[in-house]
Amino acid sequence: MDETDAKAKAKYEDYKQYIDLDGALALGSGWMGIDFGAYGLDEPLRHIKTNAVQSSVDAFSSADPSKVWTVRELAEWIGIGGLGLLIVGGPATVADELQQWVEETDVDGFNLAYAVTPETFSDIVEHLVPELEKRGAYRSEYVPGMLREKLSGVGSRLPATHPAARYRDLDAIAGRARAAAE
Repeated sequence: MDETDAKAKAKYEDYKQYIDLDGALALGSGWMGIDFGAYGLDEPLRHIKTNAVQSSVDAFSSADPSKVWTVRELAEWIGIGGLGLLIVGGPATVADELQQWVEETDVDGFNLAYAVTPETFSDIVEHLVPELEKRGAYRSEYVPGMLREKLSGVGSRLPATHPAARYRDLDAIAGRARAAAE
């Protein structure tokens, strides 16, 4: 990400030169349970049965029937950002893509990975957040209150019927026990 699509693409191309293909394949091997060292870099990645994370294998071998990934392309993908979605662009491009995901899948948030730290996070704060705020897709202020209130809308405490509610007064009980022991 950068302030324009062109700058973001240039940054992405620069980052790619630092990818360690062996390191990326070792990471991918661990995730997918496949020894990618046994394959040539330009060998096509086909569906391989494994006891590891099948969704990761499927994502690369069958998600796009028209795309045949090579082991090298997999390593390059993993080398910047891991197994997740990779969006390269300026604020409008990235915001458009994220909002499209929200509209099509009804997700309510994203876990953002980084390519370089802290620069990736700085770029998100400086470029993406203002764009999302402008679109009304990112809060610029937070509602006061506890997380439980925000998630459930039913108050700051667990209802008395919740199993954890019986531990509500443990501090008071512990205080009385300490006082009695003194």
